[in-house]
Amino acid sequence: MAMLSLFRPAMSRSLRLTAVLLALLVLTPGCRPAPPADPASDFLARRPFPAPPDTLTSAGAYGRQAALVEALIPTLGPVIGYKAGLTTSDAQARFGVNHPVLGTLLRDMIRPSGDTVRADFGVRPLFEGDLLVRVGSDAVNEAETDEALLAALDAVLPFLELPDLLYAPDVPLDARALTAANVGARLGIAGDPLLLSTLDDPYARLGAMRVTLYDDAGTTLAEGDGAALLGHPLHVVRWIRDAVRAEGRRLRPGMLLSLGSLTPLLPVRAGRTITARYEGLTADPVSVTVTFGPAR
Repeated sequence: MAMLSLFRPAMSRSLRLTAVLLALLVLTPGCRPAPPADPASDFLARRPFPAPPDTLTSAGAYGRQAALVEALIPTLGPVIGYKAGLTTSDAQARFGVNHPVLGTLLRDMIRPSGDTVRADFGVRPLFEGDLLVRVGSDAVNEAETDEALLAALDAVLPFLELPDLLYAPDVPLDARALTAANVGARLGIAGDPLLLSTLDDPYARLGAMRVTLYDDAGTTLAEGDGAALLGHPLHVVRWIRDAVRAEGRRLRPGMLLSLGSLTPLLPVRAGRTITARYEGLTADPVSVTVTFGPAR
């Protein structure tokens, strides 16, 4: 007992010193531990995502994407479809893969043609010509032939995607980083649905359609055609369907599928109106427009 009483003062001084050191650690800004990563908060605040670790696997990247999407649903609404990224051989080579990657679309990501969007809508905001198709039947999940796949769709929509690279410019991007960031899904401008049942030979029209991007001065910014989408837009539909099915999910009637880059990605500039003009989908060209308002 006497021996124990001798150590009590020393123990008390040690505990007090530890408490002081901990308090200094908490109160000193440079010594504070980094807060846990919160990609959804970063996304909504338009803050750059931290670089993913080198050990991140493809499966881990999709896990991060699923967590991000789930955390965004309360703010951006439910899942309304999916998008394919890296649908061109050049894009795949640049990101170090030989296949597309899958992202998820939420309700409030899709805006109507003619809308105005702030120029700084994302961390690294961009725009590109894209194409949406709408699922018309649950049969899309089992369709084997191109004819059956086409019959399970009910509409095509002109679409200007407004993606966001989400990482700081000095972060090296590869397919894992892109996947973890939900393939850059941020916003998109959709035109009116064109019912496939009203088109003569919709398969040929989808494959042969062309899109041209113009600014408000009439300057041509970029061009592309349906063959850019894995050779034919239906090939991307099939890839998305298979990728979703591999994760144990199914496409539902009414879902929108964003088929990928018809044109190069282009930088956003405030005060400019962009028009995407689609030729070949219908007898007359159809267009979709967006105006980039001031940054805030």
